[in-house]
Amino acid sequence: MTVAAAAPRRDAWATHGGALALVALVIVALFPGDVADLVRIWWTSTTFGHCLFIAPVVAWLVWQRRGQLARLTPVAWLPGLALVAAGGLAWLVGDAGGVALARHLGLVLMQQGAVVTVLGPNVARGLLFPLAYALFLVPFGEGLEPPLQAVTVAIVMPLLHAAGIAASVDGVLIHAGRYYFEVAEACSGAKFVIAMLAFGALVANLCFVSWARRAVFMAVCLIVPVIANGIRAFGTIYAADRTSLEAATGFDHIVYGWVFFGLVMAGVLAIGWRWFDRAPDDPAFDPATLQGRVSHTMPLALAGALVLATAALFPAWSAVLATRAEPLPPRIDLPDVPGWHRAPLDTQAAWQPNYPGADHQLFGRYTDAAGHSVDMAVAVYARQREGAELVGFGIGVLREADRWVRVADEPAIAGGTAMRITAPGPVERIVATWYRVGDVTTGDDRRVKIETMKARLFGGPLRAVALHLSAVARPGQDARGSIERFAAALGPVERMADRMTDPR
Repeated sequence: MTVAAAAPRRDAWATHGGALALVALVIVALFPGDVADLVRIWWTSTTFGHCLFIAPVVAWLVWQRRGQLARLTPVAWLPGLALVAAGGLAWLVGDAGGVALARHLGLVLMQQGAVVTVLGPNVARGLLFPLAYALFLVPFGEGLEPPLQAVTVAIVMPLLHAAGIAASVDGVLIHAGRYYFEVAEACSGAKFVIAMLAFGALVANLCFVSWARRAVFMAVCLIVPVIANGIRAFGTIYAADRTSLEAATGFDHIVYGWVFFGLVMAGVLAIGWRWFDRAPDDPAFDPATLQGRVSHTMPLALAGALVLATAALFPAWSAVLATRAEPLPPRIDLPDVPGWHRAPLDTQAAWQPNYPGADHQLFGRYTDAAGHSVDMAVAVYARQREGAELVGFGIGVLREADRWVRVADEPAIAGGTAMRITAPGPVERIVATWYRVGDVTTGDDRRVKIETMKARLFGGPLRAVALHLSAVARPGQDARGSIERFAAALGPVERMADRMTDPR
C-alpha cells in the first residue's frame, strides 16, 4: 500500500470514526431511561454482572483488528438504515408491551445499525464478531431459571440418597436431614450458564477455526456449569447435614460468588485446550477479501442525519401513543358474591400481591356457610406504562425478596393459572390468577404482554385488571376446592373486570 493511498484512508477513518462516535452518543441521549436501566441491571444484578465486561471486550476485539481495519475504506451505506429501523421497531414493541428485553435489544441493534450505516458493509464484515458479541450487553436468560431449578433438584436428589441422607422434595423445596432448603432462582445456576455462554462465544471465536469444534465447545459451556451447579448445591446440603446450616451457607456464599465461576471457567478451558486449532497470532480476517465495490453509498452527513432521524422516530411515536388514556369509575369496590360474605383478613398467614403502579387495588376475604375462606385481590389499571405494568419481575403474586416463595405450579383453575407458595411457619397458599387486558381474559403472562402491545400500537382498549383468588392450605381444608367453589359463585372473570373498569 502506497503512502499516497494510505493518507486518504486515514482521513476517511478519522471523519467516519468521529461521525460514528457522535451518532452513538446522540442515540444514547435519545433513550436515557433504557440506558440507565441497563447500567442499573449490570451493576446490581448478580445474574447479569458479566455484562459489565462486554463493552471492554468489544473494544478490545476492535483494537485487535485495527491493523486489518486500516486497510479498508469506510463509506456511508444506505441499506444499514434497515438495521437501525429494525432496532427501533424492537424498542417500540418492547415499550408498548412493557418488555424490557425487547427495548434493550432494540437499543443495541440501533447502535449496531449506526456502525453499519456510517462505516459501510466492508468494515461491518470485518467487525462482524465484535458487533455480534455486543448482543451480550442485553440482559437475557431469566426464563432459564425455572427449568434450571428443576434440573438442579434432579441432580441433587440422587446424590443425597447416594450419600445416605434421607431427603424428600416438594417442588423447589428439599427436606434433607435436619433442614429445609429452597432451590431458589439465585441457586438455579442461570447466572453462570448465561455468563459461560458469553465466555464460551469469545473463546470459540479466538481459539477455534472449525465450526464443528466451536459448536461442541459451546455445548460444553452449557452443560458443565449446569452439572457443576447441581454438585455445588448437593455439597451445601451435605455440609449442612454434617455441620450446621449457618456454616454451610456461609461457605457456599463465598465459594458461589468468588470461586465457583472461576473453577468452572478453568475446567471448561482445560476440556477444550487440546482441540484449539487457531494460532494466537492469526489475523481476525483477511482485508483482501473485503475490498469489494460498495453500491448504495451516500454522503456521510446525510447518513448520520438519517440514522438519528430513524432512531428518533420510535420514541416520538411512543410519546404520541402514551397520550391515550381511558377513564375509570370514581369508586371501585369488591363484588358481592352469592353464598359468600365478607370476613376479617387472615393475620396469621397474611399475604397480598404486589402492584406498585396500579390505579386501584382492592383486597378482601370471603367466607361461606361451610367455613371455607378465600382471599380476593384485584388490581385495576386505566392503562399500563413504564413503572405501572400488570406483569413483570417482582409484580403480582410474589414481590422481590418476598417472605413467600414459589413451591410449584399447580393445574389451572377455571382458566386461570395456579401456583402453590409457602412462607415461614410453615404455611402454604394456593393462588389462582386471571388477567383481563382490553377484551381478552388470560392467565398467561406472555399473552398479557402481547395484548398490551397490540392495544398500544393498534388502538385497542388500554384498561387492564389482575384478579387473584387464594386460600390457605390447612389440615382438613381443601384450598383448591375452596377457590373453585368461589370462582363458580363469582361467575365470569371478564364480567367482573369490565364492571370495575366501566366509568358509566
